Amino acid sequence: MSAGRTASPPTGAAAGRPPSEDPVRERQRRWETEVLGPALAKGPERKDRFTTLGGIPVDRVYTPRSRRSSFDAIGYPGQPPFTRGVHPTMYRGRVWSMRMFSGFGAPEDTNRRFHYLLKHGESGLSIAFDDPTLYGIDADDPEALGEVGKCGVNVGSLADMRRLLRGIPLADVTTSMTINAPANIVWGMYLLAGAAIGVPAARLGGTTQNDILKEYIAQKEFLYPPRPALRLVTDTIEYATRHTPRWNPVSISGYHIREAGSTAVQELAFTLADGRAYVAEAIARGLDVDQFAPRLSFFFNAHNDFFEEIAKFRAARRLWARVMRDEFHARKERSGWLRFHTQTAGCSCTAQQPELNIVRTTVQALAGVLGGTQSLHTNSYDEALQLPSEDAVRIALRTQQILASESGITESVDPFAGSYYVEWLTDTMEAEAQRYFDQIDALGGVVPAIERGFFQREIQEASFRYQRAVEAGTEKIVGVNAYAVDAPIRVPRLRISEEARRRQSARLRALRAHRSRPRFEAALDRLRTVAATEDQNTMPAVLDALRSDATLGEIVHAFQDVYGRYRERSMY
Repeated sequence: MSAGRTASPPTGAAAGRPPSEDPVRERQRRWETEVLGPALAKGPERKDRFTTLGGIPVDRVYTPRSRRSSFDAIGYPGQPPFTRGVHPTMYRGRVWSMRMFSGFGAPEDTNRRFHYLLKHGESGLSIAFDDPTLYGIDADDPEALGEVGKCGVNVGSLADMRRLLRGIPLADVTTSMTINAPANIVWGMYLLAGAAIGVPAARLGGTTQNDILKEYIAQKEFLYPPRPALRLVTDTIEYATRHTPRWNPVSISGYHIREAGSTAVQELAFTLADGRAYVAEAIARGLDVDQFAPRLSFFFNAHNDFFEEIAKFRAARRLWARVMRDEFHARKERSGWLRFHTQTAGCSCTAQQPELNIVRTTVQALAGVLGGTQSLHTNSYDEALQLPSEDAVRIALRTQQILASESGITESVDPFAGSYYVEWLTDTMEAEAQRYFDQIDALGGVVPAIERGFFQREIQEASFRYQRAVEAGTEKIVGVNAYAVDAPIRVPRLRISEEARRRQSARLRALRAHRSRPRFEAALDRLRTVAATEDQNTMPAVLDALRSDATLGEIVHAFQDVYGRYRERSMY
């Protein structure tokens, strides 16, 4: 135990003993006197303060006395509280799904990339949409100029979704879609595209991110005020519960919270707080928690601090199991499962010496796997410069395949269980997340906390502290403020032209020219009427609007006619 730190209370046989009768404490005292002291006299340690990346102070050494939790809190894999994983065999039975986040240009461009990845061993699709799609803007809207297909694929209509999925075996491949504010509309496109090729909604498997609360907290891609936006998410949960048993209607996402600059503890706490809000809202709608909770999933970031990330994932499972049991009184064990997808940290990738990102991604992916993820995306080494090239994507996918096939990490379930340091860090992160829960509850819940800027300020302050440490050189980034080289960057460039915008705009013009105007207008009128109610689910009206060939932007505008737009209050 390093100087200045208070030892955690002992557990088990050591509890209640006088200090002189505690053999672990006695051995540590002798080690500090006889071994550590002489070593420090010969040479000091590298720095005065050791911490995790998130700022948690780290002791010099951990012992059985460091751990606060009992073995019951660690348990066995596949049993509550699921600290060690939600499946008893984990990767001994089946390795994680390998999903490469993919999307650029027009739908047919990304469709070719999907087929390329499936050919090279990807086991699930993960769709990246461009900014106009994420913001519910049609490709021919002046606001979309310069952005169509640049950072993801452009999808503006049901016909576009069919092009995107052409030739994909939807009954056999699960699909993750990173879409939030217009998630109900894009999910509706996917359901109807499946029906068009004979795959009913009940057979479609996948996930819509659909986590609007974290948009207000971190990513800022919102379309409506928080309360009606939360209502639309609840509509999708209710509709999925009744019609799509293999679909995860919400992937509660900490990834973007971390990318915005949060600490690992903040990512953990704010993500699970959002999850609590969605569950509470669905229960208030009248749904039984055990009907929908098993289909909720999560999405986390895997950053550079190897042990902090592993502990974060373990603490998240334990916390969620406790929340579902004690707060929401779930009866089914599966309702307490925290199933999650992991993506390596895009914000850690550097444009300088970009090949070093392969190493960072490998360490981060290893933490995600050792933390028990169900699926994984590894970032490509050139992502700080451009949309990933095919070669970079292939290397990122091969990184996962090497981990699964050559490293031996799939042989044992939760191999770090019992590590004095990992168990102490898991306990610490759980306790710190609970403190955040208490603060959020004191503010009245997630939505009032968003409206008061609580989350935004917390993330801004954490991001500012980290950036100051980087600029001061106390937080080292290899290739940036340490071991930098003055050499040109040699990465083959992938450029997305304006051709995608021209193609997509022409398609929208043709769609509007040939659709039935009375049917289209009636469908949008019905959507506005349903949206204005408090007791009708909006999903059937969304599906009718899509069948009438309404575009993404037109449906969004219909909702905004009812709900209005949202402008965030200044945090400065």
